[in-house]
Amino acid sequence: MNSTLNLQSHTYRIIRSILIAGLLLLPLLASAEQQPKILSDDAQIYLVTCSPGQALYERYGHTALMVIDKEQDISDVYNYGVCGFNTSRFYWRFVRGETFYQLGKEDARWFINSYTYGKRVVNVQQLHLSSEQKDAIYRALITNYYPENRTYLYNFVFDNCATRPYHLLMDALAGDTVTSTYEGAEGMTYREFIRHYTPKGSWGDFGINLVFGPKADKPMHGEQRLFLPEELMNYIGAATFIDGTLVVDNSYTHPFEIEHIPWYKTWYFGLALLFIALVLLSAYDRHRGARTRWADYTLYAIYILLLVLVTFLTFFSIHPLVGYGPYLLILPSIHLCARIIYLWR
Repeated sequence: MNSTLNLQSHTYRIIRSILIAGLLLLPLLASAEQQPKILSDDAQIYLVTCSPGQALYERYGHTALMVIDKEQDISDVYNYGVCGFNTSRFYWRFVRGETFYQLGKEDARWFINSYTYGKRVVNVQQLHLSSEQKDAIYRALITNYYPENRTYLYNFVFDNCATRPYHLLMDALAGDTVTSTYEGAEGMTYREFIRHYTPKGSWGDFGINLVFGPKADKPMHGEQRLFLPEELMNYIGAATFIDGTLVVDNSYTHPFEIEHIPWYKTWYFGLALLFIALVLLSAYDRHRGARTRWADYTLYAIYILLLVLVTFLTFFSIHPLVGYGPYLLILPSIHLCARIIYLWR
């Protein structure tokens, strides 16, 4: 009996010792799981927003993240807008919506100078982050820059150079509630919002209306509007933490300037010229009693190509907003009206 009690007591002491040792080791294990710091305490992370350029694909600006750590000689800009035009079947993939972009890494001075040389304003916002949050963002950028991770399927609206830095920042701020007083494009449709950055009346404006379908006329709410760089810049600029602290410590920002084009470069004027030319051609055909068939056939070929393009975008492309739209009928209507105007006289 005594031997049994002694055995139980001995077993109890062993279990208690193991539990106590485990409790004492928990802080050590927790500290061992913490990753070492990779940025110094004085390191800074900036949201960089570049103003629009001249090319159509530059009209919407550009977003990047800049990491500056003078103590460790780190001065890098990471941007998710590197596109490889040498990709096999690039244009086919682009029309299909299968465009792959990459995360690029550049020296900060080279990046800023290249945009400044192109007469584009580089807006900079210094983010108010803790050392742990800065490390989290930098680790994520390093990981995403690995060759096996840096390529992603680009989507102009839902996954692009602006949405990726935004979600990366929100992930680093996990647990910290962020709100913004900036309303911006809240309630606007995708079509209205995108056209805002295209010169009014330009051929690019016409193309947007031509290929964008009914899905582009849905209103945007909340984070849906942060896919364009200026909107993200303004949103973060007016953002605060739950205690009222601003997310941005210091900033150098300017509103985007949207180019205005002269009337003679608008698509309205171009189509008006086409209408006048077709009317004159119709009058000439009536006068000589014959049709200028090559003109009609050329226009028919253009209509068919446009119809094929829009049909393909509607049913076979994975672009989220494209599809059949009423603008497709503008050119045929002009042709038809010009050709029958003299038949009515």
